[in-house]
Amino acid sequence: MENLLLLHGALGAASTLMPLQQALSASYTVFTPEFAGHGGSDFASEPFSIPLFAQNVLDFMDRQQLQQAHIFGYSMGGYVGLYLAARHPDRVKSVFTLATKFAWSEEAAAKEVKLLNPEKIKEKVPQFAATLAERHAPRNWEEVMHQTAGLMLGLGKAPVLTADVLATIQQPVQVAVGDRDNMVTIEETTAAYRQLPNARLLVLPATRHPLETVATDRLQHEINLFTASLPASIPVL
Repeated sequence: MENLLLLHGALGAASTLMPLQQALSASYTVFTPEFAGHGGSDFASEPFSIPLFAQNVLDFMDRQQLQQAHIFGYSMGGYVGLYLAARHPDRVKSVFTLATKFAWSEEAAAKEVKLLNPEKIKEKVPQFAATLAERHAPRNWEEVMHQTAGLMLGLGKAPVLTADVLATIQQPVQVAVGDRDNMVTIEETTAAYRQLPNARLLVLPATRHPLETVATDRLQHEINLFTASLPASIPVL
């Protein structure tokens, strides 16, 4: 079976992708690497960044002796997947993104960072705080959130997936977004789709941003449709 990497979102962990991993395991050899500092893994010596997380994935692939793989990336995971496709095209066969934000600006980053306040989260949504604490134990979930805010502010100042970079990605790409996503717009997803040379666009009806609100069987079906439509052999670029 072909290799498929599932990349989690900004505050997520490999555990958040377990239902999808189980659903896809009959069709692919599925791997769920952990970004540094997430899911209980060690923090890196440098702050969170897209290049850091991309290197985490490359290191994981090397440890698993994976020369190439398809990538499914949720939210920030999709951004990392496309960055890998641009920088290391020989390692990536295709990319499927879901709910990935492409339109980063200082204003957009500031808007998202306002939501990343650990003290307010502990006060107003303690259940979510408890979920994050469990998800990232034994690491400090507040540090995960703090570094995520820094990553977003960095993207606001200098996005790494510019239109010029997207235009260089030759691998097949599926960009998907929910029609009720309150973080990622259909417009920015469509713009990215148009900048990618070999892409297709999918808008999921009645779908919001959180991964847990997306029906696993629907997502499994769409991933299978996408990979089934690809050439039987995608050459190493």
